[in-house]
Amino acid sequence: MKSIDPKVEEAIDTLGMRGVARRRLLGGAGMVSASAAASALLAACSSSNKKDSGSAAKGGVGDFPSTPKWKFVFVNHVTTNPFFTPTQYGAQDACALLGCSFQWTGSKDSVVPEMVNATNAAISAKADGIAVAVVDKTAFTTPVDKALDAGIPVVSYNADGAKGDPGTNRLAYIGQDLYTSGYQLGQRIASLMQGGDAGGFIATPGSLNIQPRIDGAQDAIKASGKPIRFTSVASGAELPKELSTIDAYAQGHKNLKGMFAVDAGSTESVGKVVAKYDLKSKGVVAGGFDLNPATLSGIKAGNLDFTIDQQPYLQGFLPVLFLWMYKLSGGLVAPSETDTGLLFVTKDNVDPYLSTKTRYEGSSTRQQLVGRSGAIPHK
Repeated sequence: MKSIDPKVEEAIDTLGMRGVARRRLLGGAGMVSASAAASALLAACSSSNKKDSGSAAKGGVGDFPSTPKWKFVFVNHVTTNPFFTPTQYGAQDACALLGCSFQWTGSKDSVVPEMVNATNAAISAKADGIAVAVVDKTAFTTPVDKALDAGIPVVSYNADGAKGDPGTNRLAYIGQDLYTSGYQLGQRIASLMQGGDAGGFIATPGSLNIQPRIDGAQDAIKASGKPIRFTSVASGAELPKELSTIDAYAQGHKNLKGMFAVDAGSTESVGKVVAKYDLKSKGVVAGGFDLNPATLSGIKAGNLDFTIDQQPYLQGFLPVLFLWMYKLSGGLVAPSETDTGLLFVTKDNVDPYLSTKTRYEGSSTRQQLVGRSGAIPHK
């Protein structure tokens, strides 16, 4: 039997060849000799290995290359509001996954100049990326342009200026379509009420993270043709003030047939006031936005008819992911417009939210795998 050069064996083993194909190649079929086959195969393998070593990750996450520990800055309008607890968890989890960090800053009370100052501070500090809740359609135009001119990518989240006018040249918006969600709120109100007075509570009127919802609700109610008198009422940016304002309004308007809200704190407060005065027994319907634990409990107890989920966790996770990919790809992978959705949570589907405490709703700090079973609901 002809002696086989060990180099040939090595080359064939590298290719993982078996059976007839291996025997034919070892016999030199189709080539001048087995030695020539080995030379060709080893050259190919060597070339492949060189390419792989040039593109393989060296110390980065997953198969990605090593990167600096980029720092991204989130500029928020109500930094202590419980609605944004899952948003911060989302940013934390994305940073842990990707090996970066983030700063949470802005204003406690939706003071736009404070947010602008925070944005400018992030630019001066040479942040690697910025996510801004654009609650004013003119105030952030210059700061965002300044950041982009400095090579700092900027996205908006949770709020994106006015309907049809984002107010900035941000690369993308990650959040709920606010006017559409308000319009669907108005449609739900019209389906629950035949007529009468309804209060529409809004933490900070004019703030573009929630004002488009009030506008949408009013347009939908008007389009319904029903004699519903929907009044917008300012409730305040801090939860204690929201509760006292809504309580006083209910006491001063005994003929209310509906109580609704367009922000997390006001929705929670509506549920508490409905329960306090047993307004359900008087035919009052109620609902609002977001998944504060007290809101979910209010739905289960029957004090609220619904709330609307906008997935705040994703509004923290996705901006980090998009900004990181932009940096990694040298701008080739640009952030994409992302609607984080709209889901009505009612007594029929609230149980999973109450029985499972997770970071995704801000009801737990614990990292966990959340199991589920059964069919996935669909139309």
